[in-house]
Amino acid sequence: MKKNKQSKIDILIQQLDLSEHIEQFQSFFSRAHSLYIEGDQELHFRYIKALDALEFKAPPKVIEFTVIKQHLKKHGVLNFEQIFEIVKVVRYFRYFKNRNIDGLIGEWMSKFDIPLKFTEVEKYFTNDGKFEENLDETLFGLSARIKEHRNEMSGSLKRMMGSSKLAGYLVDTQVHFVNNEDCLLVRGGFNHVLKGAVVGRSTGGFFFVSPDSILKAKEKIRFIEQEREAIFYQYAQEFSTKLAELQGFIAFIDKEFTKFDNYQARVLFAKSKNMQLIKSKKDSKIVLSGFMHPALHNPKPIDVNFSKNILMITGVNAGGKTMLLKSILASAFMAKYIIPMKIDEHKSHIGSFKTVLSIIDDPQSVKNDISTFAGRMQEFSRIFQETSALVGVDEIELGTDSDEAAALFKVILDDLIKRRQKVVVTTHHKRLAALMADRDDVELMAAIYDEEQRKPTYEFMQGIIGKSYAFETAARYGIHANLVKEAKIVYGDNSEKLSLLIERGSQLERELKHKHKLVDDKLDALRKKELQLKEKREEQLREIEEQKAALKRSYDVAISEAKAAAKANDSKSIHRAMSKANKKLPAKEEEPKRDVAFKVGDVVKYHSSRGTIISMRGEKDATIEMDGMKVRVKTKHLRHTQAINVKPKTEVKLSVEKRAGLKCDLHGMRADEACDELDKFLNDALVNGWDEVIVYHGIGTGKLSYAVKNFLIAHPRVQGFVDAPPHLGGYGAKIVSL
Repeated sequence: MKKNKQSKIDILIQQLDLSEHIEQFQSFFSRAHSLYIEGDQELHFRYIKALDALEFKAPPKVIEFTVIKQHLKKHGVLNFEQIFEIVKVVRYFRYFKNRNIDGLIGEWMSKFDIPLKFTEVEKYFTNDGKFEENLDETLFGLSARIKEHRNEMSGSLKRMMGSSKLAGYLVDTQVHFVNNEDCLLVRGGFNHVLKGAVVGRSTGGFFFVSPDSILKAKEKIRFIEQEREAIFYQYAQEFSTKLAELQGFIAFIDKEFTKFDNYQARVLFAKSKNMQLIKSKKDSKIVLSGFMHPALHNPKPIDVNFSKNILMITGVNAGGKTMLLKSILASAFMAKYIIPMKIDEHKSHIGSFKTVLSIIDDPQSVKNDISTFAGRMQEFSRIFQETSALVGVDEIELGTDSDEAAALFKVILDDLIKRRQKVVVTTHHKRLAALMADRDDVELMAAIYDEEQRKPTYEFMQGIIGKSYAFETAARYGIHANLVKEAKIVYGDNSEKLSLLIERGSQLERELKHKHKLVDDKLDALRKKELQLKEKREEQLREIEEQKAALKRSYDVAISEAKAAAKANDSKSIHRAMSKANKKLPAKEEEPKRDVAFKVGDVVKYHSSRGTIISMRGEKDATIEMDGMKVRVKTKHLRHTQAINVKPKTEVKLSVEKRAGLKCDLHGMRADEACDELDKFLNDALVNGWDEVIVYHGIGTGKLSYAVKNFLIAHPRVQGFVDAPPHLGGYGAKIVSL
């Protein structure tokens, strides 16, 4: 039953030219959902609007939890990928929860109480879903051994390629990868100097040989990998046991994420396309203002008031009648499912309908032995089985005699009105339109034809019956003028007079519309002037903010350069860095030149630092001592302390202490003693402004290494750490970023 219903929705989407729009919308889901959100639509819309007021990142792509929940229910073992799917959802809700949002979304997020057991599982996964091996000493050791073997393999291959004995047999000096093996390309006779296995032949008749040392190293790696996989499986069992005890929590976040995913997809899709979110109201009235059908590239906004039971659209051929019908049905469909659309949400009103039906395509089928008219009658018979439906019928007279069709469809439409169905009809039958025009619950609308340009305007007017302009359309598309003239004679004078009356009514409506347009243009001009003044004011404010930001950036660059000077720890580097930093500071007005003499012993200021002249080289160069550092400077950059009365706005203070070094050696210490020493060392490094240090702990039994890793992970100011390169200690040291 659900499949049949979904099939009808898919057909409707295709008939209304919404396929591409719906596909784009569905791409914003984190996992596949139906278009309809089950539950209270009013409440859902409140959450959607509340979420629309926030800026947030999109949730990650996740799988359905159905299989995961079944495994947990049967006490099965989940793999790491399945466990991480749960972790991704929990972390996303934590991201929202930690933002401390007020209002409806904040109240919702406060309901998420993450159990401690789950955090014990979550901590073992990195942001990209990899297992955090550093938390397990055995796994860390196994990984280190694998790295050692791989390094040995690389070094062994390089030594072989540099061997004088093998040089004569090597075809090239590259490491080849053939059949998942690292190998060398050698000539025949290699077996006298190289022991290994031939894993392939080249097109030139040479041999791809994997040396025995490489094969043995790979075999060792395979054994280690098997040990790691066994440990991973133990963790998977442990995690699955813990998660099995949290099935209620997992079911809760699964349900809430499905709901949230429906909300966020609508919000982010609307923002990406600059569309509006609108929900159907609890009535059957349709008022569209500024609606644009998503299938059209440069559409004219549609304005239509469809408050009555039947809307009958007449007028020029190829004037947009069918697209107007599709637009009305599409707007009702998208409002029903709260799918974003381009519309003036404040001036529009879209009612609620249990079903949206369309009779648009020609139902004729040779296979089913059915004519166009018979097919239309079958489709109409199904309409009578529906209640509270919005029905669109394109070319209602299709497939039968016009006079008979007018009488038949008048009776059908009368009956549908009694059943309180809402119907949109396009037709070229003036007789049918005239028969229905005297009813109060029928709205007339006509496509407009531009007589001067001799083409449709793709605009509509309400309250009139439009002329089809069949003769004009035929001429526009290449039918000879004589044939068109003869057709008009056959058509007859009385019919022509009726058309002229219809045309005159349309002309009066156009003149009225033109007058309204003049008034609207004047209002638009006033609005544009107001907008220009507002934009000019915003531009001035923006320029001020940009200037402020530029000054702040210059200040930040100067501070960074000053820190770099402090880290250089020698006078020449400090001087160079300070000079570079000085260039980054905001430009200051040059002071008038003054003839000031300096001598040894004078207390002077160099930029914002105070020092004493300890030697002079002529009148232009001086060496000053400040904060324990000796710096050679130009006297033009010096000022006597008495001469400086105004404190610079941007002040850079340098302080270099030699108490903290860049390395910390923990060899021979116990774990608790090493942690205390490491804590003191990191504090000193932070005080002195170091952002990268090295910690030596050795390899040994691995206990000290394990303690150091746990301490670094827990330290709040440690941004990250990695094993040192081989020349700095390798696995026995850590490069720490602060």
